Amino acid sequence: MDSVEGAKVVVSGAGGGIGAALARRFAAGGAQVAVNDLDAARAEAVAAEIGGIAVPGDAAETVGAAREALGGRVDVYCANAGVGTGGDPMSDDDVWQRAWDVNVMAHVKACRALLPDWLERGEGRFVATVSAAGLLTMLGAAPYSVTKHGALAFAEWLSLTYRHRGLRVHAVCPQGVRTDMLAASGEAGRLMLAPDAIEPSEVADALFEAMAEDRFLVLPHPQVGRFAQARAADPDRWLETMNHYQQKLDSLKAPEGVAE
Repeated sequence: MDSVEGAKVVVSGAGGGIGAALARRFAAGGAQVAVNDLDAARAEAVAAEIGGIAVPGDAAETVGAAREALGGRVDVYCANAGVGTGGDPMSDDDVWQRAWDVNVMAHVKACRALLPDWLERGEGRFVATVSAAGLLTMLGAAPYSVTKHGALAFAEWLSLTYRHRGLRVHAVCPQGVRTDMLAASGEAGRLMLAPDAIEPSEVADALFEAMAEDRFLVLPHPQVGRFAQARAADPDRWLETMNHYQQKLDSLKAPEGVAE
């Protein structure tokens, strides 16, 4: 994609963080951007800043409203809204369900609304903000890790199924990004993500590079690609290494004077 000039773009979860950075980047390139966020005030603030259109509400339920606000056409949809749910198998069902609904089903529902037009026109672009957790995992966050794997699997399926019909798909898989989600990630985030954290604008830059190269996988942290290769080449060694990090995390969480 050489230029986004004149493109009609929707960015979900764009009230801050990566979503706001994507909205700013598309607007700077001359696109008309619909800014979606659950928080209406944040959506309106970003839209006012970039000359876009605020479409607040649940990402999965506002695709039609965003398309209407853009004059009946969407060229690029950025499925960026996500929930960084921590937890383990003992977490309540509603924790798992929310992660599934936001991190996976919102992507599916957006495609239900957009695919018919994209396939009829023979062009469209779907951008999924997945996270490195979709390629690897995230300590202390089973619902997040599992659903981000699902988001990556869905993006892959879309690409291999429809690329010959003009659909372009990008899976954005950053590691640590300086956002509210990172700040709320606790000891696991400080141990695994904070040391190499980047700015949201760098994620947007990486996406635009991938679009220019027509590349599916977007790795703002190049080391994530190396980690994924190591994981595939020797799964047991990778699991052992990650378990060492888990043990270190357990020791950080242990009460003073208690041996783990």
